[in-house]
Amino acid sequence: MSEAPLQCPCQSAHFRQIHVYDAPPEGEIRFTFASQNYHRELLQCTLCRHFISRHHMTPGMLYDGDYVDATYGGEDGLRRTFERIIALAPGKSDNIGRATRIAAFAAAHFGERKVEDPGSIKLLDVGAGLGVFPHKIKQMGWDCTALDPDPRAVKHMREVVQVNTVQADFMTAEDLGQYDVITFNKVLEHLLDPVTMLKRALKFLKPRGFVYVEVPDGEQAIKDGAGREEFFIDHLHIFSMASAAMLAERGGFTVEAMERLQEPSTKYTLCAFLTINQA
Repeated sequence: MSEAPLQCPCQSAHFRQIHVYDAPPEGEIRFTFASQNYHRELLQCTLCRHFISRHHMTPGMLYDGDYVDATYGGEDGLRRTFERIIALAPGKSDNIGRATRIAAFAAAHFGERKVEDPGSIKLLDVGAGLGVFPHKIKQMGWDCTALDPDPRAVKHMREVVQVNTVQADFMTAEDLGQYDVITFNKVLEHLLDPVTMLKRALKFLKPRGFVYVEVPDGEQAIKDGAGREEFFIDHLHIFSMASAAMLAERGGFTVEAMERLQEPSTKYTLCAFLTINQA
C-alpha cells in the first residue's frame, strides 16, 4: 500500500469500495513498480464523493525516472510527443483550451492594461513535464518559468521548448521568486498530500495573483466506468466538485471560479481559479 494513509480533502475517514483492479485496465501505462502482483482498490468518500486509489505506488517510484520512461519512452519520446501535441488544431487541443481559459480569467482579474503588456505577467508552471503549456504561454508573451523534478524533462524544456526552467521538488524549492500566476495542470492528483502542495503556493504567489488548478473529475468519469483513464494507477486522488473546493479552502484559497468539462482528448476535468483567502 502507499507510504501513508491517503486522506480525503474533506478529512472524512469514511470510504466505500467502488472497484478492485487485479490487472491494469486497457490503456494504462505499464510502470515497473506495478509489473508484478498488480492489485489496487478504488474507494470513494461517502461524504464529499472524492475518490482515492490504494496500491503499492509511492510518489518516488513515479519521479525517479519510471514516469518519463514508461510514459514517453525516454528523451526522444519526450520530443516526439511534444511536437505532436503542439501541432494539434485548436479544436483538438486540451492545451490551447487551457491557455485560452487562463488568458480570459487573467484579463478579467488583472484588467486589460496588464494583459496588454503580457511580459509583465509572471507565471510558474509546477510539474511542467513535456512543456506544452509553457510553450503556449511563451507564445502569448508571458514571462513563464517551468518547474519539474525530472532532469530529462528539464533538459527537454531548456533545449527544445526554450523557456526558463527550474529542476526542483516544489515542496523543498526555495528562492523561486514571486509570481502573478501559479499553475498546477494535472499534477495534484499524483500526490499523497495535494493540500500541502497547494498550500505551498502561498509562499510564491503575489498578493493579487491567482492559482489555476486542473484535476481529474471522478464524478463524471465514473459514469463511464472504473476503467477510465481518470482512475489509472498514477492518480492517487480523483476529485469531485466538493472535494476540489475543500482542497482549495484547506490550502488557504478562495475559489473564484470552477467548471467541469470534457476536453478534446475526452478527459473529464475540473478546472478552478483560486485567490488567496483574505479571511
